Amino acid sequence: MTKQMLAAMTSGLALMAAVPAVAQQGGSTVTAATTQGPILTFSVSEEVRSRPDQATVGAGVTTTAPTAVEAMRANAAAMDKLIAAAKARGIKAEDIQTSGINLSPQYDYSNRTDGQPPRFLGYQVSNSVRATTDKIDDIGPLLDALVAAGGTNIDGPWFGMKDADAQLVGARGAAIKSAEAKAQDYAKLAGFRGVELVSISEGGFGGGPQPPMPYARGLMAAEAKATPVEPGQVANTLTLNFQYRLVR
Repeated sequence: MTKQMLAAMTSGLALMAAVPAVAQQGGSTVTAATTQGPILTFSVSEEVRSRPDQATVGAGVTTTAPTAVEAMRANAAAMDKLIAAAKARGIKAEDIQTSGINLSPQYDYSNRTDGQPPRFLGYQVSNSVRATTDKIDDIGPLLDALVAAGGTNIDGPWFGMKDADAQLVGARGAAIKSAEAKAQDYAKLAGFRGVELVSISEGGFGGGPQPPMPYARGLMAAEAKATPVEPGQVANTLTLNFQYRLVR
C-alpha cells in the first residue's frame, strides 16, 4: 500500500469521527442528544373550584305577523322593552349583545289533501340577546323581570369567572410538584438515578360558562317570590405538559 493511499484512508477515518453519531432505527433517527437518556413525556392537570363571580343569561322574543315587515316591527318593539328591563336591573349597555335574529315563513301542514300545498300563516321573527352581570344574587329577579317584560325565550344562566387564570396561580405550583414526583417515580422504576426537566408547556385552562340551566316561562307563578337560582361552583382546570430526561 502506498503512502498516499494510507494518508487518504487516515483522513477519511478522522472525518467520520468528527461527525456526531446518528443511527437509523426503523425509520426513526436517534441522535447524540437522545442517547443521553430516554425522554419521558406526560401531562398533569389540576382543578380549582370557586364560586362564580359573573353570569350570562340569554333572553329573546318571538313574534308573528301576516307580513315580514310587520313581524320585524312588532319584534323590534318587544325587544326594546326586553332590553330596557335588563338595563333597569343594572345591566350595562356594553354587557348586552345580540346573539341572533331569525325571520322565517310559517306554514300549516295539517289537514292537507293530496296535491294541496301547505297553508301559509305568515312570518315569524325570533330575536335574542345575551346579558352578562356580576350580580350573582340578582339572577333570579333578572330572569323574572325579562319574562315580565315580554321575553318568550330564556336560556342560561351560564356561570363563570372574570379572571379564570388568576384562580390557577396556586395550581401551577401544585402541578409542577406533582410532575416532579411522578417523573422521579418513573426513573426509580426504570432503574435510573434521577431526571432532568427538558420542557414544560401549558396545555390550556378552562373556566368557561357552565351548562345552561333550563328556564321556562311557565315557572313564573302568581306569587311574588323570585325564581331560585343556585350558582354553586365552577371548575377551572389547568393542564401542564412535561418532558423529562431519565438520567443514570
